[in-house]
Amino acid sequence: MKIKNQAMLITYADSLGHDLKDLKRVLDGPLKDVVGGVHILPFFPSSGDRGFAPMDYTKVEPSFGDWEDIETLSQDFYLMFDFMINHISAQSPYFKDFLAKKDDSAYADLFLRYKNFWPNGEPTQADIDLIYKRKPRAPYRIATFADGSTEKVWCTFDEEQIDLDVTTATTRQFIKDNLIHLAQKGASIIRLDAFAYANKKIGTNCFFVEPDIWEMLEYPKELLDPYGVEILPEIHEHYTIQQKIADQDYYVYDFALPMLVLHALYSGHANRLVHWMEICPRKQFTTLDTHDGIGVVDVKDLLTDEETEMTREALYSQGANVKKIYSTEAYNNLDIYQINCTYYSALGNDDQAYLLARVLQCFAPGIPQIYYVGLLAGENDIALLERTKEGRNINRHYYDLDEISCEVERPVVKALFNLLKFRNTSSAFDGEFAVRAIDDNQLEILWSNKDTETEARLQVDLKAKAFTVTETVKGATQTINF
Repeated sequence: MKIKNQAMLITYADSLGHDLKDLKRVLDGPLKDVVGGVHILPFFPSSGDRGFAPMDYTKVEPSFGDWEDIETLSQDFYLMFDFMINHISAQSPYFKDFLAKKDDSAYADLFLRYKNFWPNGEPTQADIDLIYKRKPRAPYRIATFADGSTEKVWCTFDEEQIDLDVTTATTRQFIKDNLIHLAQKGASIIRLDAFAYANKKIGTNCFFVEPDIWEMLEYPKELLDPYGVEILPEIHEHYTIQQKIADQDYYVYDFALPMLVLHALYSGHANRLVHWMEICPRKQFTTLDTHDGIGVVDVKDLLTDEETEMTREALYSQGANVKKIYSTEAYNNLDIYQINCTYYSALGNDDQAYLLARVLQCFAPGIPQIYYVGLLAGENDIALLERTKEGRNINRHYYDLDEISCEVERPVVKALFNLLKFRNTSSAFDGEFAVRAIDDNQLEILWSNKDTETEARLQVDLKAKAFTVTETVKGATQTINF
């Protein structure tokens, strides 16, 4: 199915009900017509990171269901699947075979081995300092082979996530086989997770290494074009990287929007948000919340350092049940990358402020993605956070079917559903976009489709957290109430 200009739900296979069959029941029931697409977060057998340490892309985790369940969903929704282009599970048959047979393994070239990468088999301190890394040391783990020998293999993230050597013929075949398999199983778009880490080169920071990274984008594109499947590289970094990728006509993420909307609502000032909407890519998916936290690095130079710090501090002071310690090493996370909090709680569990945030997202350029907790205006799950000591679990609540039935009756959730149905069906959003600041506290967004003579207009007073939406069809204007 082709991508539609309709909102996309982001969810785990077991978070709206217990499995994929429950998810289908929810989509056909209380969520009917609310979303047109679904990003099903990694549903493969996995050894860690809530699915992001995949063991085998040819299988669906049995507790979630099977490929028939996935294909059933693909008949009614455009689907996004994940492909971890940077790594594979340490428990995968590929890495296990490598540990058993070492150089005789058919997969020996699948992994990035220090002895083959660095001169003399080890990086210098200068090399280590240069790397854009997620650990306070060189990114590796020790591989212990069946013969008792050991060596270092590249490991950017968790020790369950072993980096791939994307330059070898073995890895290229692995990428080809799995991407084509996923395309044939109903994907409309494949998200290349941790994409910017895939290419490593001595003398660089090993993050978004140019020009190598462009060939790394072109390869999956050429593989998937015959199947009509798009790719979406996932990168959290400076907004100019997203602009570069968008200039090559790829879809990108708007990861800057979450902090910019918070800044606008906390401060009452329109200027930073309006500026971003003027210059941001148009072929993009917008977010306010994801399975990770609220990204901070993405707004560098879109907010001043002082404005970023103000927004961060306001989140902790105005947000509900959110503490700085939840985004630290004590809860398995680093504050420099993200703040762990649901978006609803970041706005103090305030229905009006939250609905305004979602209206701004729906009127921003791009296709809105709505994380499942956000779709139900979920509060911080402190119990799950404390039980697991995993910071990101504050925003990873498990909803059973009975709880969903209750949550969808809340006025804020009903209003959000009505908003998304309007966004999905108004032809204005297939037209031209314009935004302007009326004054320091007010802004206006206009979508205009000349072909259907339809306009959708949003007027916002950030200080009052008030907004008005109107739609004009063939000269007749009505106010849209959610």
